[in-house]
Amino acid sequence: MPISSSPLAPVSTAALRWSVRGWLLIAAGGQAAFIGFILLFYGVRTVTGNFAGWNDKPLIDGYIAGDRAGNAVFAAHVLIAALVTFLGLMQLVPAIRRRAPAVHRWSGRVFLSLAVFMALSGIWLSLSRGTYLSVVSAVAILLDAVLILLFTALAWRAARQRRFEMHRAWALRTFMVASGVWFLRVGLMGWVVLNQGPVGMTKTMSGPADIVLAFGSYLIPLAVLELYLVGERSQRSDLKLLAAGVIVLAALYTAVGVFGTTMLMWAPYVT
Repeated sequence: MPISSSPLAPVSTAALRWSVRGWLLIAAGGQAAFIGFILLFYGVRTVTGNFAGWNDKPLIDGYIAGDRAGNAVFAAHVLIAALVTFLGLMQLVPAIRRRAPAVHRWSGRVFLSLAVFMALSGIWLSLSRGTYLSVVSAVAILLDAVLILLFTALAWRAARQRRFEMHRAWALRTFMVASGVWFLRVGLMGWVVLNQGPVGMTKTMSGPADIVLAFGSYLIPLAVLELYLVGERSQRSDLKLLAAGVIVLAALYTAVGVFGTTMLMWAPYVT
């Protein structure tokens, strides 16, 4: 019997489709909360001229007295992150691609351009300003930035060549690595909530859990995405069901991480 005629084929296809929709719904809610935090915390302080207030949130000093260039780059990097996050979510909405292709194209161009700026400014902040907690976290940031630049270039080239399926795959990969900062926070707080404490973590993000999550914040989402793309293309029901199961687990962890991040990392600084 051909694999495509398996009675599980429609079930596995539906399972994969709905698992992705479930994850996307959870992620959209979490990224909306991220955008809200950026605007309410950094945006309000920037607009009102309270630049020193960027440091009200501990760990990394955003404002350094006398460092006008560094403060300007930091402000642009943080505030543009809200726009990049919003535009990235827009690229994932099928209705926009179908009903407003021009909006999809132009918002995609802006998304890719700003992703490049985010990567370059992140590299500058890490190497020139020392905006990191440990050497390991700095290396993770730099690797993520390199992947953003690489995937952005490949997504742009595929679009220019009108190889739209390839473009879609590279654009999705770009979304994953460009969302690394968000994934890191969700991953950290998900771990804290599930373990009822910062097991394997340190204040400088040099503990074993920190190291795994620093790199895993974008490598794990990339791996899950690759599994989804393989399952989507495959005619094998078992691969589709495997991908759907992994995505469901990812969605559940994301939900826990979004809750923990919103309640423990963001809400206390905007209320």
